Amino acid sequence: MSSALFTPYTIKNVTFPNRIVMSPMCMYSCEAQDGKATNFHYIHYTSRAVGGTGLIFTEAAAVTEQGRISPQDLGIWSDDHIEGLKKIVHLSQEQGSKVGIQLAHAGRKAVLDGPIIAPSSIPFNDEMKTPEEMTVEQIKETIVAFRKGAARAKEAGFDVIELHGAHGYLINEFLSPLTNKRKDEYGGSKENRYRFLKETINEVNKVWDGPLFVRISAEEYHEEGNTMEDFVYFSDEMKKQGVDLVDCSTGGVVPARIQAYPGYQVKHAEQIRRESNIATGAVGLITHPLQAEEIIQNERADLVLLAREMLRDPYWARTAAAELGGDLKAPKQYERGWN
Repeated sequence: MSSALFTPYTIKNVTFPNRIVMSPMCMYSCEAQDGKATNFHYIHYTSRAVGGTGLIFTEAAAVTEQGRISPQDLGIWSDDHIEGLKKIVHLSQEQGSKVGIQLAHAGRKAVLDGPIIAPSSIPFNDEMKTPEEMTVEQIKETIVAFRKGAARAKEAGFDVIELHGAHGYLINEFLSPLTNKRKDEYGGSKENRYRFLKETINEVNKVWDGPLFVRISAEEYHEEGNTMEDFVYFSDEMKKQGVDLVDCSTGGVVPARIQAYPGYQVKHAEQIRRESNIATGAVGLITHPLQAEEIIQNERADLVLLAREMLRDPYWARTAAAELGGDLKAPKQYERGWN
């Protein structure tokens, strides 16, 4: 039997050579704190492309300077960022991988000098800064910033855009009743809490017609947080708006102790895929090729995302192909040592 993990997968006009994805992971490597890519980024992402990864996501790129998670994060708030991002894309595509970018705003979890903003004026914990509650004008400006970021991503040549709606960052903060205590049209009911993401997707769709993913935290680890019923609702709405895939992570909304085990988040991707009839990505302590194969073979998700394991082994796709008998062509320079 051929390996399901190494079957191509097409979304819109983009075909991924296999179902293996490198998750977005902050690299904290912008040396001048200007959001521009460095030599490290060029080496880091391209090495995973040489290793056979089907889709490579860059780290979260901030759509505003104020929206960075840290001062060392990549940015996409300025046209000055396009050149470096374009180089990442070109180098990785040249080696056969597709490349995605995660557009993000850190909200109350930004660790920066100066004021930070969020749906409500509630700090993440006692050690972190208290954010200012966003005005409606700031909300509209931020939504436009996502659209401008998407336009720059298109100019840089990215194959996929993912909106970061997980891990307690700004979009997630609007979605969650734990962090969104607003009394206006952006707070209260799940329909209102979804409004910020809804309007962001609408703006992005004005300039982007390629594959569009949204990452969510499908478990908030708090009895007063969103339920799976809420996440199915959000996924249904995203599908109506043309989102192609829901990338299912968990946590980060409020401080929590998480009992992690191999594949502990896969069930969320499986349920959303089944109930919302939308493609999903599975992530969370997926380290072994047989784990990934089982997920795809049994149609629990459509793509498998690896994070820390991809840091440990840039050639993880080759490792998986050797174990599973997957069809993965070696770069011609490495043919004599690949098999």
